[in-house]
Amino acid sequence: MANTITSDISALIPAIIAEAMFVAEEASIMRGLVKNFSLGVNNGKTITVPIYPKQTAAGVAENTDLTSGNVVTSSATLTVSEVGIMTTLTDMAVNSAATNVVADVGRLFGEAIARKMDQDLTALFDGFSISVGGATTALTAPLVFQAVAKLRARGVPGSDLFCVVAPEIAYDLKAGLTNTFANPNAGLIQNAAMATGYVGMLAGVPVFESSNVLVDTRVSKGGLFHRDALGLAMMKDISIELQRDASLRATELVATAVYGVGELYDGYGVELHNQTSLT
Repeated sequence: MANTITSDISALIPAIIAEAMFVAEEASIMRGLVKNFSLGVNNGKTITVPIYPKQTAAGVAENTDLTSGNVVTSSATLTVSEVGIMTTLTDMAVNSAATNVVADVGRLFGEAIARKMDQDLTALFDGFSISVGGATTALTAPLVFQAVAKLRARGVPGSDLFCVVAPEIAYDLKAGLTNTFANPNAGLIQNAAMATGYVGMLAGVPVFESSNVLVDTRVSKGGLFHRDALGLAMMKDISIELQRDASLRATELVATAVYGVGELYDGYGVELHNQTSLT
């Protein structure tokens, strides 16, 4: 009797897509921390986001007419493109697999696309014109407070601020908070860092660590930013298609997504330029 996974694998596509979508949503940190836009089909490959400058009000004397002013906007353009991944499932591999092939493939595809999306977004940290730290400076709590102060001084709202750094960089932040992991009875933040390894809230900002933040020869550029600093334009979320190769006795599975990323408000983000002490 033919194995249904091999003879009618198209019936499994909804399950594969569901698994891939679930894993992508669980694995992606950045997607939920930035401004999201939807770009419909047949609407081109770009979306233009208006950028409104800060306005200034002035005092006015009684019985004096106000002077009309112009609100001059700039804009940011997000251009979408395709990302994809493909694998070939041979009939022999499917029939002899001891695990759930559908779940395995869905997980692999979801993780790959989520990782690519996060890497594209975290790469934008390097574009922030405001920066703290340096190529030989470890990340510390005072630097996080400094970054927050720089944003607040520019009038950036205190809500919807996030901090994302590489795990190696987060290590030094935790080491500083816990007196190099030797003082578990200090404060709430120190206790959480000791017990769970999660920094939690610092300076009113949730701190996340992600391996999708690039570390190059121990130096990394993370970011502390408001949600409106970066944008993600999505035209098509994860889509999975198949093509049967009868002569190969296999089925090709192709997963793609269509999206674009970009910086919206430069003054709404701070680059955390740091070096890890780990070698």
